[in-house]
Amino acid sequence: MFKEENPAKDIKAAETIIGPSVRVEGDFISQHDIIIDGEVVGNISTQNNLRIGKGAVVKAKIDAKNAYISGKVIGNVTVKDKLKITETATIKGNVTAKILEMEQGASLVGQCKVDPRPEDKVQAPTKETK
Repeated sequence: MFKEENPAKDIKAAETIIGPSVRVEGDFISQHDIIIDGEVVGNISTQNNLRIGKGAVVKAKIDAKNAYISGKVIGNVTVKDKLKITETATIKGNVTAKILEMEQGASLVGQCKVDPRPEDKVQAPTKETK
């Protein structure tokens, strides 16, 4: 996931960066890291990491492997592994993650589902014939 102590390295590793003065409408589908510091309206899907900066405003359904949210999100957030919500973040929507880290001061208005266990494949019982 992104390194909080050195954001410059994150910028070099990210494939898509939406700067603070940029407003974008549309759907993003990526296999690599995305950094959002501006405004996005649409859907965001990445098979890797998503970072939403402190001043960012995102009105979207979000799907990511890992996410680090410091800005404002309106929409449902689904994260396969770790979701970190910082003290400056506001989320209005449902959140689903395997691991959730939420700092004091963060705001989450919606339902939250956190389940660190891998999905068990349950077999239906078989009928025995006599």
